Amino acid sequence: MRILLAEDDSVLADGLTRSLRQSGYATDCVMNGMEADSALSTQDFDLLILDLGLPKMSGLEVLRRLRARNSRLPVLILTAADSLEQRVKGLDLGADDYMAKPFELSELEARVRALTRRGAGGGPTVIKHGPLSYDQVGRIAYINEQMLDLSARELGLLEVLLQRTGRLVSKEQLVDHLCEWGEEVSNNAIEVYVHRLRKKIEGGGVRIATVRGLGYCLEKIVEPQVTNALSAGTAPPFSPDTSGRR
Repeated sequence: MRILLAEDDSVLADGLTRSLRQSGYATDCVMNGMEADSALSTQDFDLLILDLGLPKMSGLEVLRRLRARNSRLPVLILTAADSLEQRVKGLDLGADDYMAKPFELSELEARVRALTRRGAGGGPTVIKHGPLSYDQVGRIAYINEQMLDLSARELGLLEVLLQRTGRLVSKEQLVDHLCEWGEEVSNNAIEVYVHRLRKKIEGGGVRIATVRGLGYCLEKIVEPQVTNALSAGTAPPFSPDTSGRR
């Protein structure tokens, strides 16, 4: 998931950005309303965390312009504790949720998880693919009920592949979803992440297939038909030996 954080308090912005990235979210940060509006007009995000007290362009105006472009991007607004009128205006303009400062980081992360799920269409909390399951709330993956030890980038990669099961995902799409705006990430780096994730999941009945020049796809490993027939107690048809040998 890719998040845009619009916050002019550099200390708060730095702390939120670090925390969200450690949780596996690709997070971009802008410090004023003009930069936020520009980023939203030219880039794709899964969530906007918007401080209403931004310089150069207010957060309310950023939100108004966003909704005027018919964007349904989930928006979590941050406001001062005493700004009830601004909170009401933000919700009326189409914000999905708000938090009053100061707030607990754990609560913000919980709301981020809820809003990103809602933005993805309110799908199931747990995504399953054969023996593989992924808990989007807890950000934990299992194969055959055994928890996988995955890094934040590996979790993000797995999430993207699971949400596009049966479809090819290009390296460019992975960069867009896993990496911050302007971050330099080579194709080799993406291949390293894929290689590491592949080693951790392929023994459990799923694999990451590579289509050279196009991208990657998550697949279930299907046993050969002969193996399936033997396991079912049947054998392949008998073919008599007509070679004359004994």
